Amino acid sequence: MRIERVLRGLRGLACLLGAAATLGGCAAGSLRRDLRDVSAATGATFSREVTDERAVSEETERSVRGLVAGGLSADTALRVAMLNNRALRAQLRELGVARGQLIQAGVLPNPSVTFDLRRSTDRAQDLQVDVEAEIDLTEILLRPLRVGVANASLQAARARAASEVVRLRYSVRAAFYRAQAAEARLVLARRALDAFAASRDAGRMLFEAGNIARLDLSLHEAAYEQARIQLAQAELEVLGSTERLQRLLGLSGADTAWQLTGEMPALPAEAPHPEGIENTVILASFDLAAMRARLESLARRTGLLSLQGWLPDVSVDVHAEQDGNAWELGGGVRAGLPVFNRQQGNLRAAEAEFDGLRERYIGLAIDLRSEAREARGRVALAWARAHQWGDVIVPARDRVMQETQLQYNAMQVGVFQLLNARREQLEAAQSAVSARADYLTAQAALDALIQGARVEALDAPQNSVGASGAAQPDRH
Repeated sequence: MRIERVLRGLRGLACLLGAAATLGGCAAGSLRRDLRDVSAATGATFSREVTDERAVSEETERSVRGLVAGGLSADTALRVAMLNNRALRAQLRELGVARGQLIQAGVLPNPSVTFDLRRSTDRAQDLQVDVEAEIDLTEILLRPLRVGVANASLQAARARAASEVVRLRYSVRAAFYRAQAAEARLVLARRALDAFAASRDAGRMLFEAGNIARLDLSLHEAAYEQARIQLAQAELEVLGSTERLQRLLGLSGADTAWQLTGEMPALPAEAPHPEGIENTVILASFDLAAMRARLESLARRTGLLSLQGWLPDVSVDVHAEQDGNAWELGGGVRAGLPVFNRQQGNLRAAEAEFDGLRERYIGLAIDLRSEAREARGRVALAWARAHQWGDVIVPARDRVMQETQLQYNAMQVGVFQLLNARREQLEAAQSAVSARADYLTAQAALDALIQGARVEALDAPQNSVGASGAAQPDRH
């Protein structure tokens, strides 16, 4: 009976300590709270599979299928990516790693219990029972410092997740504009091929009539064959840009049969020139925020190690002894003296890591200011280039085409001059499409930087027909 009472007492002590540890863990919050913070910082809406453990994949699939069914616009593409991009969902779920480390940092240390039974050789004496419970007091005292280190690490993880959200949104916008531009260039490449085909057919008829030399016919035929290659290149660009967007959206199977809707956004009336962009980018940067949180974590860790270095490893215990007649209660303290191991090496490493990260922080701030100026200049120059092509060169080529048509009707120019004017008109239109896509992509990169994420601007698209017309100089 005595042993049963002892065991019940131990079970009660274990339950009490377990409840305290559970409360400490619950106080650390939840992953859902972290996701709400990331959503508030970026304005993004995530899949319920990530934010609600009760959601199932079929809900997300139905939502995505409903979004793409009516065609894919830029806004729809962003919504689909926020719901379905697996890399982003993995990044958000990995916030649970930092959250779990924070919870673990707040857990109380486990007590150790010693239970001894002794029986004297004198059978007349009762069974003697010794019970001792010990817990590490030093770990309890250091618990708030450990929680501070882990909480700073969680803040850094949140900032990194928010940065990835903004980067994905930029990538989707840029890929969408590239896909739109590729489809528009493909249409123009087909029209250019028709013009080359007409030039070739006209050359053949004139050659058969004896009005042009074989060299001229060969030039027309070579230009047509080159235009076919350029058309194939345009088709390949459409395929590549479409699949790049598919990967960002996380679509597969029947869900890939979407169609782009809408036209490319028009150019603004004036070139954007945001003021105070350097300070805006510095204040908004999630990368700097993550570094600041890491610096705070390292500073707290350095303080923790310094305290551990001189703080004795203290454990307290309570013990009870039953000698057969009565219980004897007592307590004790065990202290490990910091004579040799004072965390010297760990402290030196943490200080060096802090100093190195501080230098990187300053360097990143300098780089961000430079990138802000570069992004602003890139947008201004891309706008000027797109404006020149769309509002100056294309209308000029349209007028050339109209005048050439009038002269052709008046029999003042030949068919080859007319076809050459048509080709140059189509090439100018194609260059205008590429220039507008360059501007939209540059603006998206600047927006991402202002929203807090560094991105690498995509390379300018290649012109699908390029200098095809140059392969056929007009000699008539």
